[in-house]
Amino acid sequence: MAYKTSSKGTTPRKGIKDNTFSGLGSLIKLLPTGTVFVFQFLNPLFTDNGECDSRMNRHLSAALIGLCGLSCFFSSFTDSYVDLDGSVHYGIATRKGLWPSGDDSVDLSKYKLQFQDFVHAVLSFMVFGAVAFLDSNTMECFSPKYEKNEKLTIMLKALPPLIGAMAGTVFMMFPNKRHGIGYPPENDSEDDDHGISS
Repeated sequence: MAYKTSSKGTTPRKGIKDNTFSGLGSLIKLLPTGTVFVFQFLNPLFTDNGECDSRMNRHLSAALIGLCGLSCFFSSFTDSYVDLDGSVHYGIATRKGLWPSGDDSVDLSKYKLQFQDFVHAVLSFMVFGAVAFLDSNTMECFSPKYEKNEKLTIMLKALPPLIGAMAGTVFMMFPNKRHGIGYPPENDSEDDDHGISS
């Protein structure tokens, strides 16, 4: 990533293009791929390809959406670090640092819970909700006549770009520095430059 030097010549700062790409990269990391895969795999089965002939189909689909949404929310509070042996360890961010904290060789207090973690969790939940409810099987299951409702159709067409723009803007303001489950640090220097302030 290219950095520009400020007018004082000592502190690097990111350019607009770098901030934009960083925000988009954070948006890609927002939803855990495993959770989205599970939803995409099970949703057609639970909704019976959108037919939802029985109440059980609706209940199963609602439970799947709820559990996957909670998974997206929870993953925003996970992080990882590399110990001195090069092993990757995962934990949950708390007010005191990363838990479980069995390794004394790494200062886990820099992984404290931050306001931005809650912002990312809520945003992740919202983005997954949009992905889930814009799925054709889900729409046909919960609102079989949605195509005939012109206002709903217009809203559904406007929703993805609106949520994408909102998520991108929020990630530019609150960049995601965590490497939760599924996103381990690539190297030790990245772990040192974690960016979580205490």
